[in-house]
Amino acid sequence: MIGWLGGKIIDKETPGKFVIDVNGVGYDVETSMATFFCLESQSDTVGLHVHTVVREDAILLYGFAEKEERTLFRALIKVNGIGPKMAITILSSTSPEEFVACINQQDTARLTKLPGIGKKTAERIVVEMKDKLQQWSPAASGLTPFAQSMVSEQDEATKALEALGYKHQEASKMIKQVDDGQMNCETLIRASLKYLASGVK
Repeated sequence: MIGWLGGKIIDKETPGKFVIDVNGVGYDVETSMATFFCLESQSDTVGLHVHTVVREDAILLYGFAEKEERTLFRALIKVNGIGPKMAITILSSTSPEEFVACINQQDTARLTKLPGIGKKTAERIVVEMKDKLQQWSPAASGLTPFAQSMVSEQDEATKALEALGYKHQEASKMIKQVDDGQMNCETLIRASLKYLASGVK
């Protein structure tokens, strides 16, 4: 299994996804938005703590700038009903410290504010993870301020578009144009990019 990748980012056009060149081989790696914004401006070699998911039809790599974030990811996907995609979405919406605080305080109400988390899922996360996080002692985070607080889906998506080179006003306008109130950050980004590519003003 791949547990670490070190190489240069050769493709970062889609927020939350990198292609990492490791000795001439390009690896597709999915990341949380926190990791993406932490590393996307790096021109030198970057390193990612990797979790590998092997399926019958694919080998999927999930990369994290901080080992602690990968630890949380691995704990999350062990929760009944939480898959890698949902785990990445959760970690894109809150910092590791805030998430652990929710678990320790059994704050299911706050967890339900995260994308895709309903009351029953929040309760299940608390029950299944509370014992696993007792030894949690995160190192000083190297993640960007973007990852340090819960922000709205629109704010997340706007920051993602800005990272791709769009002006704040243009990005914000497009996000509001496509948002139907039901979209998560990733869906908003994809819909906005499609809208922008269509040339509609």
